[in-house]
Amino acid sequence: MQLKDGFITHEGADEHITVPVGGLSFSGMVRSNKTAGFIVECLKEDVTEAEIIERMLAKYDASKEQITKDVEAVLDKLRSIGAIEE
Repeated sequence: MQLKDGFITHEGADEHITVPVGGLSFSGMVRSNKTAGFIVECLKEDVTEAEIIERMLAKYDASKEQITKDVEAVLDKLRSIGAIEE
């Protein structure tokens, strides 16, 4: 899976923003914290959910259970706006 063409991202000091750029059904913006932004950045290439979880485990000091829940929540949100290509 990966972020669909037509979505761009911007990372600021304290937040990560994902925005569609024309021709997509979603016309808002998604503001995320740095953790969710890390997940979105992983989606700039073709990855599996398991690969994202492994990358998160290497970067963050959290349990696999918590990271899995966080990844699932972010992916569900991105799927709901049509931002992910499966």
